[in-house]
Amino acid sequence: MRYAMVIDTRSCIGCQSCTVACKVHNNLPVDMIYNPVTTVGPTGVYPNLHMAHIPLLCMHCENAPCVNACPTGASQRRDDGIVWVDESKCVGCKSCVMACPYGARVSNHEKGTVQKCDFCFDRVDKGNVPRCVQSCHQKARIFGDLEDETSDVFKLVNGEHAVRLLDELGTEPYVFYIYGLEGQIR
Repeated sequence: MRYAMVIDTRSCIGCQSCTVACKVHNNLPVDMIYNPVTTVGPTGVYPNLHMAHIPLLCMHCENAPCVNACPTGASQRRDDGIVWVDESKCVGCKSCVMACPYGARVSNHEKGTVQKCDFCFDRVDKGNVPRCVQSCHQKARIFGDLEDETSDVFKLVNGEHAVRLLDELGTEPYVFYIYGLEGQIR
């Protein structure tokens, strides 16, 4: 089993429901976000204007530089590919923050630890999808087992032009993006 997420930017409207669901599920302080949505645009010339909304999160890399940089073993990667932080081992040194090329880790000053998206593994372990996927009314986020040839994730990664962010770094991220113009129907 290898969990992965596909984000279809053709469907994302930038509503931020994923960001809010993540904050509520993880009980995050006001200044912490695991799951921001970046908006690019508008670009073009009227009447041909376009915008793109790009949700960002931990990429759950196969070769996770954050895990390798952690001096205490708090940053870990499970056998199913989920990268997470064991807060009982985290000393808040921020080595993992500096090592992550995706800017996906945030420091919790109140707790003195570093935190990040963990694909809501508390939910996934019970057979549910992450909250951001559940809350996406546009169905722009698809989650599942990339090794299961019948899964939507497998079909999208292998059937569409799905790309990885900063793939040239060799981190082998397991969040994939399908790019296109906002509002396109799949």
